[in-house]
Amino acid sequence: MQKFSTQTLRTWGILAVLVLLAACSSLKLAYNNGDTLLYWWLDNYVDFEDEQRPEVKKDIDNLFRWHRKTQLQDYIQVLQKAQRQLQGNPTPADLLADYNDVRARTQALLLKAAPDIADLALSLKPEQLEQMEKKFAKNNAEFRKKNMKGDKDDQNKYRYKKSMEQFELWFGNFSGEQKDIIRQASDARPLDNNIWLDERMRRQRNVLALARKIVEEKPPREQAIAQIQALIRDSFNRLDNSERKPFFDSYTNSTIELVHTVIRIATPEQKAHAQKRMQGWIQDFSALAAEAR
Repeated sequence: MQKFSTQTLRTWGILAVLVLLAACSSLKLAYNNGDTLLYWWLDNYVDFEDEQRPEVKKDIDNLFRWHRKTQLQDYIQVLQKAQRQLQGNPTPADLLADYNDVRARTQALLLKAAPDIADLALSLKPEQLEQMEKKFAKNNAEFRKKNMKGDKDDQNKYRYKKSMEQFELWFGNFSGEQKDIIRQASDARPLDNNIWLDERMRRQRNVLALARKIVEEKPPREQAIAQIQALIRDSFNRLDNSERKPFFDSYTNSTIELVHTVIRIATPEQKAHAQKRMQGWIQDFSALAAEAR
């Protein structure tokens, strides 16, 4: 159910979304096991009972079947666009358009999953909501430990390190001079982990409140779906309709500038590394899409 909270950049953003899969030795192998990984992830939040497991697995299987048939060819086009962008000089405006596109795609994916989420919510027990609440608390403690440790410089250093892990996955190694430039662009982003923690806790409270409402009231399935879809939309719309919008906008723009900086200073060899990486993903997605026919 914490599916409700996800966000990242169409061309460069989808690459970030895929980075966990791409980090595996074979994206194709990881994707083919994605249904199992998603089940384990959900089970870690709610601890499924025996009678729930078959239906949850069926819903996840159906979602992956839909995704394989309808989305992978589009991912190929996105990656091909990224390759073309690497050959030129994408502007921050291009990257902002990419970011807005991936937000829309992520929202569409979650809305597609809303009926399955509703089925799961309608089957939950009060003790499973308690398990979910404990898991949220554990995640928040982990967030504090990793992101809020030390002073501002320590937190900037950790954020820079996480960004570099992704950039090095795409482009390979960077020189010391390049790293200094990237660190400067990374540190230029506004830093306030208290805001991010408060926002994630807000989303968690909203998820738990709706889950409790559905568990207690047992509304008709269509009503539960509508409530979940409304929560998904509200979660995305908050970025544009919040008292914190200036902070969100500043963070988004400075993150786009960070990505733009990396692309701008990348050497031909580093861009070739990224091209090769993306071509491997294209081949994997092509094979996966062919298997769905």
